[in-house]
Amino acid sequence: MSAIEKHKCLIIGSGPAGFTAAIYASRANMSPVLYQGLQPGGQLTTTTEVDNFPGYPKGVNGTQMMMELEEQAKRFGADIRSGMITKVDFTGPVHKVWIDNKTEIHADTIVISTGASARYLGLDSEQHYLANGGGVSACAVCDGFFYKGQETVIVGAGDSACEEASYLANICTKVTMLVRRDEFRASKIMADRVRSIENIEILHSTELDEVLGDGNVVTGVRVVNNKTQDKHEIPCTGAFIAIGHTPNTQVFKPWIEMDESGYIINNLGSSKTNIEGVFVSGDAADHVYRQAVTAAGTGCMAALDAERYLAAKGLH
Repeated sequence: MSAIEKHKCLIIGSGPAGFTAAIYASRANMSPVLYQGLQPGGQLTTTTEVDNFPGYPKGVNGTQMMMELEEQAKRFGADIRSGMITKVDFTGPVHKVWIDNKTEIHADTIVISTGASARYLGLDSEQHYLANGGGVSACAVCDGFFYKGQETVIVGAGDSACEEASYLANICTKVTMLVRRDEFRASKIMADRVRSIENIEILHSTELDEVLGDGNVVTGVRVVNNKTQDKHEIPCTGAFIAIGHTPNTQVFKPWIEMDESGYIINNLGSSKTNIEGVFVSGDAADHVYRQAVTAAGTGCMAALDAERYLAAKGLH
């Protein structure tokens, strides 16, 4: 069995939140160790072009941006590692974490930046156009601009889907909303909002059957009425999947206070959780904004909160 490692600051997750926390923690001489998890670079690596992050006037590839953030963290001495957190024990003042069921780490402070994963339908055609950036997305605010003046389709029936449909309606000539049931899951106020928007067409009892395209870009979708089994095609250049997100927080469940969806509950205006010395940043706690720039901001907050915690305890 390997020796137990002891660190002042352990950062779990490697998206904009985790890397920003690593930059700030390194500059504060906290010698942070960051584990990248299952998806190094986080969800942003599934985005081909990022146009809404300040400082990139020409836009930037999502993977490239994460590589640059990683380099910046390394420049200040952050220890960036591969590995998954498989178990935690937050009973005492020293927080215990196991990596890949092997390495045991004892950390004075922990920053959770594990993010949330968008849910997809799982269709082969959906995954194909998602992977090559050809017209499938799970974020209208991130990618809607690319479809300005075009026709789009959105799948979903909750408040988030309604918000995204409303957002797209201001950019696109037409938005077709596919709602699986004969009613919305969304609140009445949100459902009424999308019904009132002229260029949103709502198809109830309708599911996405296939994403159509030329192999490179989306040209339409085939939908099916789940009551009659009738199928028809809808021309569009973008298909947005808005069926929710799953926060990557399961490993912390016995210890950290969460809402019913698994999002970590932080103290208002801070990154503090219910466990002393454990902080949260990014989409693991944010089900409202879910943007790279807001995630980065909370990464900064978490590192500052962790540094102040260490100083107050006389550990730094």
